[in-house]
Amino acid sequence: MKRRGKVDRSRDQMEDELNNRLKTLDLSSRSSVSGTGLVYSDIFTHHQNLWEPSHVESPHRVTSIMKELETQELLSHCIRVEPREATEDELLLAHMKPYVDMIKSTQTMSESELHTLSEKYDSVYLHPESFKVCASAVGSVLQLVDRVMTSELRNGFAVIRPPGHHAQANEPNGFCVFNSVAIAARYAQVKHSASRVLIVDWDVHHGQGIQYLFQEDPSVLYFSVHRYEQGSFWPHLAESDGGFVGSGRAEGLTMNLAWDKTGMTDADYITAFQQLLLPVAYEFQPQLVLVSAGFDAAAGDQKGEMCVSPQCFHVLTHLLMSLAEGRLVLALEGGYNLQSTAEGVAACVRALLGGACPSLTPPTATSDSALQSLSRTVSAQYPHWASLQVLGGVSLAEGSVIRAMTDEQSTEWPSSAPSVVTTTGLVYDERMMEHLNLWDRHHPEQPQRIAKIFSKHQQLGLVDRCQRIPARLATEEELTMCHSKQHVKLIKSSSVMKSRDLHKLGEEFNSIFFNNQSFHSAQLAAGGCFNAVERILRGEVSNGVAIVRPPGHHAETDSPCGFCFFNTAALAARHAQKLSHPAPLRVLILDWDVHHGNGTQHMFEDDDSVLYISLHRYDNGIFFPSSEDAAPNRVGVAKGAGFNVNVAWSGGRMGDSDYLAAFHHVVMPIATEFNPGLVLVSAGFDAARGDPLGGYHVTPEGYAHLTHLLMSLAGGRVLLVLEGGYNLSSISDSMALCTSMLLGDPPPSLVTPLPPPHHCAVATIIEVIRHHAPYWRSLRINIPESVRASLPSLKHRGKRSSKGKGRKSEQSGTDRPPLPPAGAKDLMAEHSLDQLTQGLASLDISHTSVSHTPATSTPVGGARSKVRPSPEVTCEGEVKAESSSVAVCEQNQSADSTLPQTQIVVGDEAAGRAGAELEAAGACGWSKPQMCVELTCGGGTDESSLYVVDPLSWCPHLDSVKPLPSSGINIYMPCQDCGSEAENWICLTCYQVLCGRYVNEHMVTHGVVSEHPLVLSFSDLSVWCYRCESYVHNQVLFEAKNAAHCAKFGEEIPPWS
Repeated sequence: MKRRGKVDRSRDQMEDELNNRLKTLDLSSRSSVSGTGLVYSDIFTHHQNLWEPSHVESPHRVTSIMKELETQELLSHCIRVEPREATEDELLLAHMKPYVDMIKSTQTMSESELHTLSEKYDSVYLHPESFKVCASAVGSVLQLVDRVMTSELRNGFAVIRPPGHHAQANEPNGFCVFNSVAIAARYAQVKHSASRVLIVDWDVHHGQGIQYLFQEDPSVLYFSVHRYEQGSFWPHLAESDGGFVGSGRAEGLTMNLAWDKTGMTDADYITAFQQLLLPVAYEFQPQLVLVSAGFDAAAGDQKGEMCVSPQCFHVLTHLLMSLAEGRLVLALEGGYNLQSTAEGVAACVRALLGGACPSLTPPTATSDSALQSLSRTVSAQYPHWASLQVLGGVSLAEGSVIRAMTDEQSTEWPSSAPSVVTTTGLVYDERMMEHLNLWDRHHPEQPQRIAKIFSKHQQLGLVDRCQRIPARLATEEELTMCHSKQHVKLIKSSSVMKSRDLHKLGEEFNSIFFNNQSFHSAQLAAGGCFNAVERILRGEVSNGVAIVRPPGHHAETDSPCGFCFFNTAALAARHAQKLSHPAPLRVLILDWDVHHGNGTQHMFEDDDSVLYISLHRYDNGIFFPSSEDAAPNRVGVAKGAGFNVNVAWSGGRMGDSDYLAAFHHVVMPIATEFNPGLVLVSAGFDAARGDPLGGYHVTPEGYAHLTHLLMSLAGGRVLLVLEGGYNLSSISDSMALCTSMLLGDPPPSLVTPLPPPHHCAVATIIEVIRHHAPYWRSLRINIPESVRASLPSLKHRGKRSSKGKGRKSEQSGTDRPPLPPAGAKDLMAEHSLDQLTQGLASLDISHTSVSHTPATSTPVGGARSKVRPSPEVTCEGEVKAESSSVAVCEQNQSADSTLPQTQIVVGDEAAGRAGAELEAAGACGWSKPQMCVELTCGGGTDESSLYVVDPLSWCPHLDSVKPLPSSGINIYMPCQDCGSEAENWICLTCYQVLCGRYVNEHMVTHGVVSEHPLVLSFSDLSVWCYRCESYVHNQVLFEAKNAAHCAKFGEEIPPWS
């Protein structure tokens, strides 16, 4: 007991320290950082070949770049940074002293001596000023690293020469003398304490110099995409192939994507980033990204013979800006077509400055050769990165495709280019608050949703940074673009109905309420989006956000559904296409609302001009809207086959890792191949952490990263349209961060370390890829069965140990990436206290609850009715038959249980209802869901069931518990809202008494609106935490529990021990 108390005190001290740190921690410190640094000096023209003046690595490379930057009016937007010479100590970070001394000695050599020395090496020439120029090139990159790491600048580009990535520790190689980027990585580690650095090398030649320096270093992730052709292309090294992954503790930290053909296109490079680099980089979580930016893969370069456009380099740069909170430094390497190189650099600088991504030109489908190279590299890296283990064994014959994507380009609309200034439009009209529920003032789809979001935008200064777009009433004719005339007429009729008739009309539909302003509000929501689309397509704004209600994606052609009257996003898509007519306009509708957009799918499932992608909670058809139409195998019909993508989650409490995995491996590859001219986001935020209906854990930061990824599409023409989301704080924070991304702010950091995807998410993604690989080339990465079979049981988040040693919480060791390289393990141990503190700020404690069972709508404590076992949702996609005599083993129950006669049945709230109850369920599960852990003994149908709960011993919200009021606790007090005396709860923050879920749900609403997390039940004296979604039993709660116990039973409970 003494030792336990000591541990408790130690933990209390740690909690106090972390709480203090969290209060002072500025989690948005990078959001205010601005400025793109640019380093250049005439010194870089002094290094030249004295005996071969026409050498391709010439001074004209940098002068033509500066001329192009001036022509495109980019220089004036950059912050010029003066170069400096690197010191000898800095050069020694990557090179041997004898080698540095030798290069230094060239300053006094004659031309013949220089020529003789140069001939000793592969593709090298030296000049009397080479040492000074090369040292300045290194120092220039270090200058940018200093300013980016100290947040003086957001990012930067070094226009330097000669290149550096081939230079080795003790010899020059391939035009390179000092390895600028390698030295910069070491410098960031030494001077700025960066423990994880990512180096991306897109020069067409493999940067073997960088690889040699870091191939045994677990703190540096090196990614190179280069021409290889089975080793026939320079530098002709076996270790340049995709099978080389690093060695020792750094296995998995060298990634070579080796092209075996020339002519690789934008689509090949972008797919490589989406499917390989970004997933691994997000898992690695670098603190700085350095790019060896060679442009000899650019179209027209005589050495590279590739077909990469300037637009592609812009997109690649934009994608990298999502990492390391935007700390990104590019340094010029190769590139020998002067115009192509100059245009490539200008595109990268435009991206760094925040310019909208340009539209891509066809082809946008990945080539077969690129897929083979990708499959080879991913297979080699597969054992080392959990983020790659969501890919399976897709095997299709070369070129086979059920529906070939046309290469017809979407209509080119005006954009903000060549200006680097992007403008975000904002739609908001408080008249949309007039739609409200007359009979239930605590209904989750409340008017305050949009007011709170707009207020948050004002607080953060986002409104002032946006261009306001007025809402207008959509005309009845416009509404018939997606709805029947009868439907429009019906909704319009509600404007003049009496209260009784409004209530009766609402009862005819699934989860619908009317008042006399409902039609008007829905018209404003649609009309506001029409105005936003018009301005985006005309180039008056770059992108937009529409803070509108009521939501729309559940509305069908001829009926309202799930809080929705008119399908706002669908109408906006049709309006955009009407504006572009007769030119075709392809539209992507990305729906990340936690509920499937049944209405949107039905409207476009036979249309190949609209790609609908939905990420939603499915739970094998149990979760609202409870239809098999939301399943992954529903891919569209007729010519729309392949254009309907359902990422339908079943099981697990999905969060950032899961949504990012789906984006990297499904959403972005398909969307890029589709090549839309406009992106509409059905932006529901009910998958957000803390939402009372969704039960998922996506953070505001997670939504920000998803938005940033989408901005690489459609020339940056993205419109976010509010759908669901019912935790006022969650939706406000989430949508505000999305708007911040649209405005060009750097994506914020995610929790460190980012957990691997939930194994149920992996199962879903694999299933989606299986159904859609026949339609989309970019999904056809094939991992041989032998590679997958050679791995031990995958230990993705939520997967039980293969040894079956009982339960482990999702924060346990089973959450770590399967078979991480030794270096990756070291990286986890090296996270600083600052990073740990930041991680704890968004730590999701709910995974330490009863089990890893499928997520549910946020449970509410209290006496819960004892329902029969119900269909169990499993990750494998099966629904186990309902049976009162056969219980289903809980997923994390030990495989070697010693109680064969006793099974645990875990029914989650949505899954814990019988079929009839499901049918009557309200929208989004707003119908008193239930949660139980049922212990069935004997298995007989007449046996009684015992309900057990495993509470948390601690939760991070205990500091919200306030001292008891002087009057104590009166357990007989009625609900302060409705007067009910049945199943009441008391808030442990403000001590209001309100009724529970099975009465009028007033405490549920209070928890959402007030954000007071802990409540105590008058029925069983249990304490529930809304944010952790679990019961809690902790000494902090003893005073309140004891007071309630005394009031109820007239005696105190035993002292806490």
